[in-house]
Amino acid sequence: MEVRTELPALGEDDVLAVPVGSGATLPAWLTGAGAPVDTGLLAGALADTGNTGRPGNVTNLPVPGRRPRSVVAVGIGDATLPDLRGYVATAVRRAQTLAEHGARRLVLPLDEPAAPAGAEEVRVAVEAALLAGYRFRETSAPHPPRLETVTVVVADGTDPAVTTAARAGEVTASAVAWARDLVNTPSNTKDPAWLADRAVERLGGLPHVTVTVLGPEELRAGGFGGVLAVGGGSASPPRVVVASSRPPGAGAAHVVLVGKGITFDTGGISIKPNAGMREMKTDMAGGAAVLAAVDAAARLELPVTVTAVVPAAENAVSGSSYRPGDVVRHVGGRTTEVLNTDAEGRMVLADGLAWGRLELGATVLVDVATLTGAMKVALGTRTAGLYATSDGLADALRTAAGHAGEPVWRMPLAEEHADLLDSAVADANNAPGNPGGTTAALFLRPFAGDLPWAHLDVAGPARAGSDEAEVVKGGTGFGARTLLRWLEAGAPVDASSVVD
Repeated sequence: MEVRTELPALGEDDVLAVPVGSGATLPAWLTGAGAPVDTGLLAGALADTGNTGRPGNVTNLPVPGRRPRSVVAVGIGDATLPDLRGYVATAVRRAQTLAEHGARRLVLPLDEPAAPAGAEEVRVAVEAALLAGYRFRETSAPHPPRLETVTVVVADGTDPAVTTAARAGEVTASAVAWARDLVNTPSNTKDPAWLADRAVERLGGLPHVTVTVLGPEELRAGGFGGVLAVGGGSASPPRVVVASSRPPGAGAAHVVLVGKGITFDTGGISIKPNAGMREMKTDMAGGAAVLAAVDAAARLELPVTVTAVVPAAENAVSGSSYRPGDVVRHVGGRTTEVLNTDAEGRMVLADGLAWGRLELGATVLVDVATLTGAMKVALGTRTAGLYATSDGLADALRTAAGHAGEPVWRMPLAEEHADLLDSAVADANNAPGNPGGTTAALFLRPFAGDLPWAHLDVAGPARAGSDEAEVVKGGTGFGARTLLRWLEAGAPVDASSVVD
């Protein structure tokens, strides 16, 4: 990525993106003297392809003389941030296709017909460009050629705020791409030990970051009954990864992020059907998101103490698997009657939340998990469910999610369903039934104690079935950008400190 204040000289290796506003309005830099493309030719192509500037409209135009070799004109509508993400992502995908035939650079002007772009637009564009171009491949054939450079052109490119925003976009996109890599790695490679090793490898060398991995002996000593039960049926023993960023000058607050790290989920003895297992390599997406958030926070040197706790286990089937009817004791002593071994995510999150509260000195807890199919039924595959014990925390996370472009919807922690968790032999049961997203959140709530706590159920948006804007098919890294934006705002938990 590079940022320039004006269009560079264009050659046959270049693809030029053009933002088209509502009513097929073209930007001023394209209509003045010395425009890099014949305006009449482009206007005719827009008319012929029905490109009125509505988001989603695309016109691909080879250029006579090949300087640039091709133009991709993309509808940007009213130039909202979602529109901008769509414009950038569409241009990147087209340019990556042309890279297979010789293109090397995408020139991406951001100043659109209505107004010049500012720092936020630059950050969003850099994130979208890098994430839309993300691919995960494990093929025997060589990977196709890719773009070498994306040049962002913005009139205020020398403004220090714009420079800072561009770097923040690069750091954020790199962290999210790492999360996607973790999620997309197949489970014959990705076991709990592998996940722990990747966290140590990436985070262990960062300034003011410490990474601790708890193995089976430490987990037994710490009372991690849920993690040990879920991981007990696998030949790959469980781990808990604890990654902390404690920069100089951080205040007394300690944010603890807990991410579900189930590296594969068969359902255990309550086994899933085959179709239900096919995407279960992605069941550790919450863990990947919280690790990515700490990675980006540390690289951006945010003045906040933040720790990611990732209970990692493989929920397998064997003679040592935990069973329906078992009673499991978690960190802190609370017990759970197991009614369904496929409700395993809440079993490991319970330990992580209690550990963060009792051992790490958390002042606020947020967990992220691909937790319930019910959330996909309620909100679809692009929106996460948000539960919170504090209105201020919920509002802060919703604001952060809006800036990040990761849709969330607050769901009710409805007390009327709490009696569904009753057990005759334990403090609660792990499969209280519908409404499944809410009862799962109610199960987790006691492990946070009296701390401000939020729960993000990302079962839908953690994986994508197709490309859409900067999201690509496969693991999405959903949640990492929301958490990072919240941390950048100071991790507020009360309404008076939330700035939209």
